[in-house]
Amino acid sequence: MIGTLAEIARRLGGTVTKDGEAVIQNVAAVDDADNGSLTFAADEHYLRSALASRAAAILTESAIAERLDTARKPLLLVPSTRAALAALLAELQPARRKGPVRHPTAVVDASARIAPDVVIGPLVVIGEGASVGAGTVLEAGVVIGAGARVGRDCTFGSRSMLLDRCIAGDEVVLQPGAIVGSDGFGYVVIDGEFRKIPQAGSVELGDRVEIGANTCIDRAQTGATKIGAGTKIDNLVQIGHNCRIGRNCVFAAQTGLAGTTLIGDFVMVGGQSAFKGHVRVGSNVRIAGASHIWADVADGAFVSGRPAQAHRDELRLQVRIRHLDKLEARVEALERRLPPNGS
Repeated sequence: MIGTLAEIARRLGGTVTKDGEAVIQNVAAVDDADNGSLTFAADEHYLRSALASRAAAILTESAIAERLDTARKPLLLVPSTRAALAALLAELQPARRKGPVRHPTAVVDASARIAPDVVIGPLVVIGEGASVGAGTVLEAGVVIGAGARVGRDCTFGSRSMLLDRCIAGDEVVLQPGAIVGSDGFGYVVIDGEFRKIPQAGSVELGDRVEIGANTCIDRAQTGATKIGAGTKIDNLVQIGHNCRIGRNCVFAAQTGLAGTTLIGDFVMVGGQSAFKGHVRVGSNVRIAGASHIWADVADGAFVSGRPAQAHRDELRLQVRIRHLDKLEARVEALERRLPPNGS
């Protein structure tokens, strides 16, 4: 049991329209909700579905609710549905593991500096001269390379890696399988063969960065590949060597950045987008999914397409493409009306 609707409202700073003593057993999406569930609706479409569902009550916003007849169910009204949902789900998460814990199968170099309350799971490897800050949790199979530095209250999922000389700030999250510090993709042709250029740099992750499962961030050829504080990167993303990503950016899954891509602050990137490399993207930019970034993008732009252009221009292009069949038919009809041999 989570509590009564009124109790939940007090915790979230919201108000209840009716039935505040209704007991809430769980939080569920509309399709999974039962008569003990609090469901949620961040827009009118979902609110209509929620009102028709089995849910006991609905978490939503006043501005959304006032446009519909909502008398059928109790509402928990908050300024932001998503922010309130995040706070409520955080209450339901299992408590964070606390150390000191060191599994007997872990291999920790004697020169590594480990804070007293770190959790070190099975088969973790911590290299020579590495350091791990207070409150950090290293799940099974994590690798911390030689000379790597991990800040406070980080969570590294199973089989994630922060390799030699790389740096993670405070409250960094590596989801399972994330690799930070793999070699950059750098080669030179000598005598008709590709020869590896040593990747001598590192990777630096700012505070509160989150890296998704099986995402790879390559170390720099020289200097550092950098991810700014607060940036969130989804699963299966590739960040090439010497990329620089600013603060509070978000990258959806299957995006790829070739080397030396420079990204500003507060940039939002849709899934499966591709960056040519050696391009500069400004701050406060939105990039629609599956876009191909072949040239620099100015501050505040909204782009889409392959190659990417201003989103409105891309929409106009797509409309014209859909009319090509009709245009072709008109041209053929005109050609049939021409006299033979064009005379």
